[in-house]
Amino acid sequence: MTRTLASTPVKDGFAMPAEFAPHAGCWLLWPERPDNWREAARPAQLAFAQVAATIARFEPVTIGVSTAHYAAARLALPDSVRLVEMAHDDAWMRDVGPTCVADRRGTVRGVDWRFNAWGGLNGGLYFPWDQDEQVAGKVLEIERLDRYRAPLVMEGGALHVDGEGTALVTEECLLNPNRNPQLGRAGIEARLRDYLGVRQVIWLGKGVVNDETGGHIDNLACFARPGVVCLTWPDDRRDPQHAISLDAWERLHAARDARGRRLKVVRLPSPAPLTMSAREAAGVLRHQGTRPRLAGERLAASYVNFYIANGGIVMPLLDERTDRRAAAGLKRLFPRRRVVGVPAREILLGGGNIHCITQQIPQGHPVRSTGRQSRARNPK
Repeated sequence: MTRTLASTPVKDGFAMPAEFAPHAGCWLLWPERPDNWREAARPAQLAFAQVAATIARFEPVTIGVSTAHYAAARLALPDSVRLVEMAHDDAWMRDVGPTCVADRRGTVRGVDWRFNAWGGLNGGLYFPWDQDEQVAGKVLEIERLDRYRAPLVMEGGALHVDGEGTALVTEECLLNPNRNPQLGRAGIEARLRDYLGVRQVIWLGKGVVNDETGGHIDNLACFARPGVVCLTWPDDRRDPQHAISLDAWERLHAARDARGRRLKVVRLPSPAPLTMSAREAAGVLRHQGTRPRLAGERLAASYVNFYIANGGIVMPLLDERTDRRAAAGLKRLFPRRRVVGVPAREILLGGGNIHCITQQIPQGHPVRSTGRQSRARNPK
């Protein structure tokens, strides 16, 4: 059985690997709730299936799906994608799944953050979220990885690391009182050091305009490799995103990473402002306790929200006017990986994108339990 450890990763010699390090596989959740995904989630399911099939060309993929949707999901997905029965509230595996850490011997463990649906009863996106709160532990049980239960409300999309001791975060998200009101900047940094094994935390300001997660870093900026940061950048100076990205640019240029290096910042074009259509909004059911979807609402579109796979980059296709430029920029950033675009508007309509729905498991040599192995299907 998976052990829940009383120590911390840093005390045990563990740290979070960069996303561009080798993966053992990738996890997703199946979109199902009709009060977030239009038309009973069917268009979103097709988009998720295409993302999963694309990632599966590069590394193993597992998807958690409820009992009610298991048969339909199996028909929609290639045989190469593993399905496990898993109850969940929504489909954001990046945020509800485990953040994995590894040591120098290649042992992999998982950090299980506390989750409150991006703000709890003070700005959270839905209620209840108790099934999402159990997802990380279930993934670790299936993967047979030992678990650290972190005393911090955190989502995986709220952090990026370079694998060499540096983390990127935003003030808008991590300092929001609806996450960890008892902690200030210093207290949050201390816990990030304990559970990510980082030595340097670089704070950017706000996230992408109208990002309902509260400004996650993974929609704004990410490490392409140590010392190199990819930043979303709009062409139009009148776009409110421009001031946010400019502030991030200035902070990144003033910063030093954990090894004392200046950072090279590469701009990735942003799509022009995209909005939800009346037809798209009308297809989402209204439900008490869930954030409504409104016609004309600006979508938090960003090409930075891509997934780094073994040998590949899976990027969102968002706007024909900018897709090619974004793909070319990613090819320059990742010359040894194949860049593959997947239509992702249906994912964007639900509040995130490809990075948000995925969570990598690093390649390593996890300590195996001598107990009886669990079956592929996880108890709800």
